[in-house]
Amino acid sequence: MSAQEITLTVPVTMPILITPRLRINEMTLADCAQVERLASDERVARTTSGIPHPYPVGYSRAWILSHLLNFVNGVGAHFAIRLKNDNTLIGCIGLGLDKANDSAGLGYWLGVEYWGHGYCTEALHVIISWAFAYYPLQRIEGDHLGTNPASGRVMQKVGMTYECTRRAHYKKNGVLCDLCTYSILRDEWQDKQRLQH
Repeated sequence: MSAQEITLTVPVTMPILITPRLRINEMTLADCAQVERLASDERVARTTSGIPHPYPVGYSRAWILSHLLNFVNGVGAHFAIRLKNDNTLIGCIGLGLDKANDSAGLGYWLGVEYWGHGYCTEALHVIISWAFAYYPLQRIEGDHLGTNPASGRVMQKVGMTYECTRRAHYKKNGVLCDLCTYSILRDEWQDKQRLQH
């Protein structure tokens, strides 16, 4: 059975998360062109570990079709980041789940024209809140390439703690890069939320 057949036959709805400026929800095949337009920018690929450059034509289709299957199988939860006022897709955010260890790994990116407006911080905050509420996670972690310190600042803003830098750990376009790791534990997140209320 293909991912497309699963999408059509499994009665599962992914959540819709709302923030003051964003709507974070399921991606559909109607998003393919926008995903490819944003992800094709070499500056986006340069700041992420998972986006190839050049971005292959048609790559987004299989990627989007895998999202609901991953959600149904409990191995991932990946979402579109959209502007709330007009529903424009501006990027993506997701979690890879490690159920055996009650942990999850974060990943996110935005189109270049949406950098510098605090959208990633807003999206990351609501995803962490939802993930700790929806799953029995004890830990959420995120990595960024050593050449992209802005991503580390985003994780710091939502209360994640810097853990380590794994030197020459990830090969990007044939070049070994440092990978910096941040994390937050369930108790830390709950304490942070209590202090804010």
